[in-house]
Amino acid sequence: MENTLRRVGVIGGVRIPFCRNNTAYADVGNFGMSVKVLGALVERFGLHGVELGEVAMGAVIKHSSDWNLAREALLSSGLAPTTPGITTARACGTSLDNAIIIANKIAVGQIAAGIAGGSDTTSDVPIVYGTRLRKRLLAMNRAKTPLDKLKVALRGFSFRELKPSFPGVAEPRTGKSMGDHCEQMAKEWHVARQAQDQLALDSHHKLAAAYDAGFFDDLLVPFRGLKRDGFLRPDSTLDKLATLKPAFDKSSGHGTLTAGNSTGLSDGAAAVLLASDEWAAQRGLTIQAYLRDAEVAAVDFVHGEGLLMAPTVAVPRMLARQGLTLQDFDYYEIHEAFAAQVLCTLRAWESAEYCKNRLGLDAPLGSIDPAKLNVHGSSLAVGHPFAATGARIVATLAKMLEQKGSGRGLISICTAGGMGVTAILERP
Repeated sequence: MENTLRRVGVIGGVRIPFCRNNTAYADVGNFGMSVKVLGALVERFGLHGVELGEVAMGAVIKHSSDWNLAREALLSSGLAPTTPGITTARACGTSLDNAIIIANKIAVGQIAAGIAGGSDTTSDVPIVYGTRLRKRLLAMNRAKTPLDKLKVALRGFSFRELKPSFPGVAEPRTGKSMGDHCEQMAKEWHVARQAQDQLALDSHHKLAAAYDAGFFDDLLVPFRGLKRDGFLRPDSTLDKLATLKPAFDKSSGHGTLTAGNSTGLSDGAAAVLLASDEWAAQRGLTIQAYLRDAEVAAVDFVHGEGLLMAPTVAVPRMLARQGLTLQDFDYYEIHEAFAAQVLCTLRAWESAEYCKNRLGLDAPLGSIDPAKLNVHGSSLAVGHPFAATGARIVATLAKMLEQKGSGRGLISICTAGGMGVTAILERP
């Protein structure tokens, strides 16, 4: 293996419009959405019959039969069937993680090119049954004769065993939902309801303007009659957002998170093509930006830290390694799981106390220019199919840097489980 690391280029990405669950993609599922975006990427970059080094796709909510979703989807995408595929999951950071996986393999020379992406549906969710029924069914399978199977089936049976169990959104360690945790963060950092609503409104207006300007024309593939994201509300106003009731803290009278300033349950998929300079040049493909570095961190949310605060830890580590400051960026793509989460992150970086006591820094990281934040809107307006968001952001940011001609962008994604995935893209 060569010692010199190769630069890793982002050639481009595609996605289908993201939509609310139980709407346009209700019967498609992760496999169908993954095939669609991979096939679209193959079409866009002329990859029919091409063997890539790896396809890393992910899904957070998936059926056990989709144990290797990436491999199965790529076999229907037009890529050479000799292309390997790996399926991953790290909640909301999944497809950014996949970009890091592909990038690391390219950087050390293991592969020359690969695809990173993700798909998620909250419409087609796995439905399971309780422990008693599962054990009964397994025992029936082990029984030798039909009579023995019948005895096992009837012995002590209760119709309550037939009650299904749906996937939960609560953190297993705390029993609280992500929204409950973020509500606690908003109170800790004194993030007001109006500030959250304003950030959400800005996201919708920015996304609408980007669509009108044609920014997404080559990034979006129409699917199932959709040409734009189903969450987009260009006519939203602060007055309308102010009428919404708290979605999580409903009883104290102090809840600030609503359906308007929180992401909704979403379906969608996205993918991005990464490659070395040499591979891109050989195929006549242009590199939009380079993935310079990445960092993953975790926080102890069980014992008091904010569940979605891990990016505040990951970013300064990455900045220190690269000799950069928080202000050395032209664009900031901070995933909008909740408006409050974005605002808490920004306030933490501005806090001298937090930066000293939690991050071990001599001074606060400081503030960023709001005009550089989520320039074309983000998850509050786009939607958030968990495993698809990272690839969406990478493709969006890479195109922004290409259009600018040079520059640097920061990606920050919080995840369930108290983790954060961050990265730096740049165009020299």
